[in-house]
Amino acid sequence: MVKKLAQSIREYKKTSIVTPILVSLEVVMECIIPFIIAELVNKIKDGCEMKTIINYGLVLVLMACLSLLFGSWAGVTCSTAACGFAKNLRRDMFCNIQKFSFENIDKFSTSSLVTRLTTDVTNVQMSYMMIIRTAIRSPLMLIFAFVMAFVMGGRMAVIFIFVVPVLGIGLALVIKNTMPLFKRVFRKYDALNSSIQENVKGMRVVKSYVREEFEKQKFGAASEDIRRDFTKAERILAINNPLMQFCLYVVMIFVLSYGSYTIITTHGLDLDVGQFSALLTYSFMILMSLMMLSMIFVMITISLESCKRIVEVLDEESLLTNPESPVFEVKDGSVDFDNVSFKYHKDAERMTLSDINLHVKSGQTVGIIGGTGSSKSSLVQLISRLYDVTEGTVRVGGLDVKEYDLDTLRNQVAVVLQKNILFSGTIKDNLRWGNKEATDEEMIEACKLAEADEFISRFPDGYDTYIEQGGANVSGGQKQRLCIARALLKKPKILIMDDSTSAVDTKTDALIRKAMKEYIPETTKFIIAQRISSVQDADMIIVMAGGMINAVGTHDELLKSNEVYKDLYTLQNKAGDDDEQ
Repeated sequence: MVKKLAQSIREYKKTSIVTPILVSLEVVMECIIPFIIAELVNKIKDGCEMKTIINYGLVLVLMACLSLLFGSWAGVTCSTAACGFAKNLRRDMFCNIQKFSFENIDKFSTSSLVTRLTTDVTNVQMSYMMIIRTAIRSPLMLIFAFVMAFVMGGRMAVIFIFVVPVLGIGLALVIKNTMPLFKRVFRKYDALNSSIQENVKGMRVVKSYVREEFEKQKFGAASEDIRRDFTKAERILAINNPLMQFCLYVVMIFVLSYGSYTIITTHGLDLDVGQFSALLTYSFMILMSLMMLSMIFVMITISLESCKRIVEVLDEESLLTNPESPVFEVKDGSVDFDNVSFKYHKDAERMTLSDINLHVKSGQTVGIIGGTGSSKSSLVQLISRLYDVTEGTVRVGGLDVKEYDLDTLRNQVAVVLQKNILFSGTIKDNLRWGNKEATDEEMIEACKLAEADEFISRFPDGYDTYIEQGGANVSGGQKQRLCIARALLKKPKILIMDDSTSAVDTKTDALIRKAMKEYIPETTKFIIAQRISSVQDADMIIVMAGGMINAVGTHDELLKSNEVYKDLYTLQNKAGDDDEQ
């Protein structure tokens, strides 16, 4: 795990190495200062001249300044290294997520990935900052102070041999009891983020059904659950402080009482005042070092689970990979399904698609009709290899889709979804997702074909109009038409429209289909629709039912031979007649 995370340090290795060196120099300066003070006290006691005091004072000032310099410099390099490490870690995770297949995304869930990219990385960043600075400073300070305490105090320093194991056992018990709690808390964070994401996306539905209070209660319960676990963990962690204070006061009482007794009874022969003052200082250093070590253990305990979650994302390999010698050219838009069966998870009991055999020539328009849950979308997702088939073969341009370079294949397959996504930016920015080199004239032409130019022209800023996140400032129909224009700019060999005109009227739908037929005649078009009017002019209509192809034919052929299609046509026409009346 450490080796995997260390790969994200990269260009910040230098500052990560310099920081411990600077911290070590700071510790050396701090540990020598009490020794010099002890010498100065003894000199004063022996009646030294003012010149000696000034010399010692100048040395102390110099060492204090050096300690301050090294400490400040270490703070700068430490923050640079930790923030840079976190930046690289987020980037490495995000880049790996971009390679994920839909199945990989389903494994983690969107909310969990967001938590890992934010909260977990922040925890690791804080730990890394403590590791390269405090975790170096504390042990070094502990060792130096321990040695100097024995040098200055002799057998009195034995007290630390009894105190340190008590603290060590206490810290071990704390870590053992808090680790399971933090592990549970991070899973609940995922669930909380999922709840927030769901609520924000469905805000219109929440308000329509006046469910704000219910959502508040649900969120409050989830927050309270996290608070409860965190409180329990913090209560256990809080034991650190009284334990440290107890050990501190025990040492102080022992050093003060036994040290004073030794000075008085031996008349300063076994222990003089200078040694005694230095021993007190080193005692504080030792105990403060132990306290800092306990803080480090607490932070590492919290971040250890975060480290595991981050490494899970970094180690995850996409289930969809390029072949060893990929093909970088798609010859045409022909599509063939040969004995294809598919399920989303290998452990699923039943197939989502079963025994699909379909052959589409390049340039044909294919309509796909079927009830909810008939796996229409699942069928077309296999064409651009968003998922791999479980059984059988899908061919595009005469070749198995697994033989193509993934980017090459997907660049030749444009998809317009029912739930269209627009990104923050201008209309031009969104359109250029289809073709980043598209000129203004090409964008206007594509928008005219998608029946989008009319409403864009009414905006004060036209094509420079800013689209809010998710397209919140345009209607559903406008969003669909912009997405169709974006797909047309791609000029793909295969265009998939997954119920992408559901939010536009039938007249506009007909105009869009007519424009596509004239603008991209050589492109193979798959139109998934609920309205038969959207597919009745198609060269081939596929009727889906229960994950299988129920029938294939033209509109006239299916009206004569297929009861499912005929019933759907009759029902929709009857509904239309009723509306007219």
